[in-house]
Amino acid sequence: MTDPMNDSEFDPRAFRRALGNFATGVTVITAQSPDGVNVGVTASSFNSLSMDPPLVLWSSIKASPSCAIFESASHFAVNILASDQMHLSNHFARQQEDKFADVDWQPGLGEAPLLPNCAGRFQCETYDKVDGGDHWIFIGKVIAFDDYGRSPLCFHQGAYSMISSHPGNLKKDDVDLLSNDSGKRMGEHAFFMMLQAVRAYQDSYQPKLATLNLNLIESRALLVLSDLTDLDGKTLSVHLNAPAAEVNDALLNLIDLGMISSNSESRYTLTEEGREKSAACWNLSDSHALAEFNDFSDEQVQNFKEVLRHIISH
Repeated sequence: MTDPMNDSEFDPRAFRRALGNFATGVTVITAQSPDGVNVGVTASSFNSLSMDPPLVLWSSIKASPSCAIFESASHFAVNILASDQMHLSNHFARQQEDKFADVDWQPGLGEAPLLPNCAGRFQCETYDKVDGGDHWIFIGKVIAFDDYGRSPLCFHQGAYSMISSHPGNLKKDDVDLLSNDSGKRMGEHAFFMMLQAVRAYQDSYQPKLATLNLNLIESRALLVLSDLTDLDGKTLSVHLNAPAAEVNDALLNLIDLGMISSNSESRYTLTEEGREKSAACWNLSDSHALAEFNDFSDEQVQNFKEVLRHIISH
């Protein structure tokens, strides 16, 4: 057990991983500076604070290039992403010259950009800024909000996820309905079937991954770097399909563990220890795949892969 009062024992890497156990929603926080510069960042630190007055908060690392704009802006907007908006999370997590160039948006209060098709949106007047160590905690007074009721995008242990009702909340009639949905549109719709298949595959894989003392995104980074060497953080974010901030945390963890190294251009490669661990990851991944596809013929598996390749290429 780590004692946070004993600096000699406190492990930042373990602390980051422990924080990953707390599942969060995913937001894009936006604002416009007094001279008209738009800024948007992906953040999971959003939370409610007060009902009277209606206050919300979020935090930004002080060293972030966008932080100064949030400090000077009169308003900011919280765009709660829906489950089909992973692309927006990844987009606003990357460093770019103009993040809004190819994004549909409209100006809100204080000209803070509002994104369409979200789960919900809050337009906030800047209320206070509190020192939070290496972060600023921004507090906003909610002036207007939109509740679209769409299923939100979530993040947990280095990977995107979606909410689903806990079985304990289901009545017997509901359980019977879910177990007998083969005649309904969702039960035969390829998109919903793929979502359910990925969730089921990952749910049975993650407990096995814990034996390697890695989380999902760390193991994926090792797998990618064993195939594609000398990648920068931005390229890794694309391959891992995860926000840059979460990828950066995983890379820091792997550096601390001595499994990867970076050069002066912030490009990452596996160390000898990393290659050994990546081999263990591949062995685990391969054995899990064999178990999952054990009931199918080689021809069926190849046809399945061919379908996936076709979808990916389009």
